[in-house]
Amino acid sequence: MRVAIVKYNAGNIYSVDYALKRIGVEAVITDNHEELQAADRIIFPGVGEARTTMNHLNQSGMDKLIKDLKQPVLGICLGMQLMCNYSEEGQVDCLGIFDVPVKRFVPNKHEEKVPHMGWNTIDDLKSGLFQGFSKSEFVYFVHSFYVPVCEFTIATTDYIHPFSAALHKDNFYATQFHPEKSGEAGTRILENFLNV
Repeated sequence: MRVAIVKYNAGNIYSVDYALKRIGVEAVITDNHEELQAADRIIFPGVGEARTTMNHLNQSGMDKLIKDLKQPVLGICLGMQLMCNYSEEGQVDCLGIFDVPVKRFVPNKHEEKVPHMGWNTIDDLKSGLFQGFSKSEFVYFVHSFYVPVCEFTIATTDYIHPFSAALHKDNFYATQFHPEKSGEAGTRILENFLNV
């Protein structure tokens, strides 16, 4: 199986590559359109800022390429947010794979810190991404923006209010949390993605 990690101006690519190596998968890290189209599975990770990253994707033609992919694609963190239609981070139009906006966390109380950082539970698990899971699992988050619960939600987390911890539509899957930093639960999610 050929697994490709989308290379673009975002951080966190190498920790995803390392997590895949731990389960015996040698991925290619590439921005080459032909290599991406030929891969069996694609991971679209990301740590960064939405407007800057969307500008880069638009200029490189990667925006159209990602939207047109037919094989299973997994967006992680910023990757998930860029798959939505609009982000309040930089007030930017995104890829529009999921017809839902990305919103900024607004704390209601002093103890509600933003970014939401650290371990939290995911609940209401649906889809093959969570094959073999119990009702809830702990995973690792770092984010200041969130996707509201919507028709594409396949897992939820509650921080300040409930939000989408994971999304799924057709061949596109996405997690707000970082599977590559989420221990055994994250490893199982990556393995499940490779088997969907």
